Amino acid sequence: MKRLLTGIVLAPLIVCLVLWGPQIAFLAVLTIVALLCFYEYCGIVAAYGIQPPGPVGYAVGLIVLLAPLDSWLLLTLVTLVVLALTLSLDDLAKSLPRASATLLGVLYIFATWRAAIFLRARSEYWLLFALALTWLGDIAAYYAGRALGRHKLAPRISPAKSWEGAVASLVASAVFAGLYLPRLIPSAPLVEGVLIGAAGNLAGQIGDLAESALKRGGGLKDSGTMLPVHGGWLDRVDSALFALPIIYGLIAWRGL
Repeated sequence: MKRLLTGIVLAPLIVCLVLWGPQIAFLAVLTIVALLCFYEYCGIVAAYGIQPPGPVGYAVGLIVLLAPLDSWLLLTLVTLVVLALTLSLDDLAKSLPRASATLLGVLYIFATWRAAIFLRARSEYWLLFALALTWLGDIAAYYAGRALGRHKLAPRISPAKSWEGAVASLVASAVFAGLYLPRLIPSAPLVEGVLIGAAGNLAGQIGDLAESALKRGGGLKDSGTMLPVHGGWLDRVDSALFALPIIYGLIAWRGL
């Protein structure tokens, strides 16, 4: 019940922000959420015995999130900066793990959230579609898995997840896409839209498992404790971090 109540409180606020919030407010909230996610990611890094990215990681991440630069140039410069900063380490044996953890965190958190900015620029309804798709998929997987789950999906990574829950999540997202798009984005062909929704759902499920693998490798159950039942912010948005860039890439490729 607490899990459902947390979603009931957060969902209307996010919907209002996405659809009607001023751009400056949208960017401010997005930045805060990205920073919180990165903070929790740093905790996961520390659990591996690797020195967390620190202030430099936050600064580089904000540049990736907000700087109006071409993506390939931006990511290339970020990679070079992160690598150059390892020159200041006393123990050079830690340079590769530190640089790798920093670069992964910047791309995993800030670059993926940048896709939310691109989606909203295309249409606020595309961004709402991508977010709602992951919410609905998570809910369907959770409740269908509890009621019907018999076959473990990835017991080594996330013992509670089942194939039945994964299928229910995919079906729920496809149905949602078929109902949502004709009404709010009628320019999107129905079949393509449903396929994009399915691809976004699959990406989200992989994202959920990927974050679980990171936590399990570090011996952690949750990324944080900020959200009741959900754990941390990163636990709540792990699906969206994978789904957002996939959905944006597909609609940009198809010109939708």
